[in-house]
Amino acid sequence: MLDAARDLLLGSTCVGCARPGRLLCSGCAEAIDPHPAPSWPTPRPPGLTDPWAATPYDGTVRAMILGHKEHRLLALARPLGGLLALAVAAAVDDLVPDGLTARLLLVPVPSRPGTVRQRGHEPTGNLVRAAAACLTALGRPSACADLLRTRPGLADQAGLDAAARALNLAGAFRTHAPGLRRLARRGAPVHAIVCDDVLTTGATAAEAQRVLRAVGLPPLAAVAVAATRRRTPPGGAG
Repeated sequence: MLDAARDLLLGSTCVGCARPGRLLCSGCAEAIDPHPAPSWPTPRPPGLTDPWAATPYDGTVRAMILGHKEHRLLALARPLGGLLALAVAAAVDDLVPDGLTARLLLVPVPSRPGTVRQRGHEPTGNLVRAAAACLTALGRPSACADLLRTRPGLADQAGLDAAARALNLAGAFRTHAPGLRRLARRGAPVHAIVCDDVLTTGATAAEAQRVLRAVGLPPLAAVAVAATRRRTPPGGAG
């Protein structure tokens, strides 16, 4: 009854099963079974360091990401952020086995300004902020830092193959000077982690990592909510 009333008032349905009521019903939420793990794309783009993802990009998780990104289902930022937080925690536990000595700095991969205007929100930043809040609540002090910006002329990545993505993303990002100055004034050590919603070819994460290394902030890892399944084409490099 409660779900039916919510659907009548808000017009929402579950992104996973289309059941009226919540954007993510309890059944679909419980069916998500994240297993955070290293997620190396094939072929590996040069410069990509330690890519992790919480789950494959399919099923309900894929519907959640698309609903949040393209259809402004903003309430999905919280569960997506929770999945990202799981992947960040797993990566940190693997890469820093002796325990954290610095705060986690989650750096979202930025969207093009025109895309942000069209969507009316910045989806990756939203879910990264949710992930930082989740990690902090779990005793892992974290912050979201918008340190990257896109260059003019960057094309939409949708529909591009691995080679075209790599070419499009060459020099795609620059650092946000005011954000870096604020970080420098604090003077506290941090572990930077590049964050995105989906890891596809890895070219975006590799370019973001390169730019941060260039300003003396080498990322510990690149972490995404989900990773696409990629295979080496016949005769391709592994």
